[in-house]
Amino acid sequence: MLLVNQIRDNYAGVLAGLQKRNFQNAEAVLAEVLSLDDLRKSSQTQRDQIQAESNSISKQIGMLMKEGKAAEAMEIKERTAQIKIQIKELEDQNSTAEESLKALLYTIPNVPHSSVPAGKSAEDNEVVLEQGGIPVLHEGKQPHWELIKKYDIIDFDLGVKITGAGFPVYKGKGARLQRALINFFLDEAMAQGYTEVQPPILVNEDSGYGTGQLPDKEGQMYFATADNLYLIPTAEVPLTNLYRDVILSEDDLPVKNVGFTPCFRREAGSWGAHVRGLNRLHQFDKVEIVQITHPDKSYETLESMSSYVQGLLQKLELPYRVLRLCGGDMGFTSALTYDMEVYSAAQERWLEVSSVSNFETYQSNRLKLRFKGEDKKTQLAHSLNGSALALPRIVASILENNQTPDGINMPKVLHPYLGFDKI
Repeated sequence: MLLVNQIRDNYAGVLAGLQKRNFQNAEAVLAEVLSLDDLRKSSQTQRDQIQAESNSISKQIGMLMKEGKAAEAMEIKERTAQIKIQIKELEDQNSTAEESLKALLYTIPNVPHSSVPAGKSAEDNEVVLEQGGIPVLHEGKQPHWELIKKYDIIDFDLGVKITGAGFPVYKGKGARLQRALINFFLDEAMAQGYTEVQPPILVNEDSGYGTGQLPDKEGQMYFATADNLYLIPTAEVPLTNLYRDVILSEDDLPVKNVGFTPCFRREAGSWGAHVRGLNRLHQFDKVEIVQITHPDKSYETLESMSSYVQGLLQKLELPYRVLRLCGGDMGFTSALTYDMEVYSAAQERWLEVSSVSNFETYQSNRLKLRFKGEDKKTQLAHSLNGSALALPRIVASILENNQTPDGINMPKVLHPYLGFDKI
């Protein structure tokens, strides 16, 4: 969440950033934040002043009692009863203001980086680059949902039988392709200095608030009511929460972790041809990279993470493009996001396969994730994450782009992982 001092010290900049995001009633919300903060500070100051008076009176009572002036001591003591009531009232006022302030800050998205373009929807995103040629397929080309039936590698009907729509069953070479991609992505990340972590796929409420999924995406998350736990929508949540309430040393930075997990998203309201087949699922596999960095180096890190994900797409021989998301299409917690999209030749459209984002201090402020520098002072770290990569649309593109009349060729980089070169 935003820092109150960030709002107070750069009010115009924060307001302009929130307006770029099309955040409703930004001016009124920021004014309420500052008002609640003023009330919090005022009640704390008054409470401290009265407490100081109470301490002084206690000393006077002790001195009077020593001097045998019990009557005078009792007279002064009556004032302490009033002070206790006042202190309690001010503490309650302070606590209420602090809770209201925190709840309000949770509803405010991150301020976009200056390079983020203005815009209201995905139509306004900026294309940074395109890489690779668009495949020219044979006349009888098929979308992946037809190919998976033809080669019997993924079964959506079985998934519906077992669970429901959006929970496919991977079979035979389809299951092996999943495993090959996961192992390839993990191996590539570890070769770049990431430490593999296998985290829980259920998280508590504090974890959801820590990375910003709560309260923003509560309706999109599966919730285990009996245990008050959420199924993760991305490994970003547990991997980043490893450092909740942690003070790192500057020498520890950057922290680089990678994790493979299944991910669960309700995707409420999703419908239509654009979500057919593997294009949008309720359960899917993803490899996630997370970095915790020094604030001075986070945008350099963002660029290197973007280049790393692009390298994976190049090795998979997939045509792709990089988008810089506009203010209206960015995630709630992000300051700057690059989306990577691959071209799906049979569907003849671009499919998002990765988002790489810098959150600056937005998550670390919630997490109380700090580091101590050489000057021994603590400050908030910057957190970043990226999909490297999400599997469903990668699989869809591999199947569609590499289809031939007599089978589907597999990318050469996967051959050692698959044990076959063609489906």
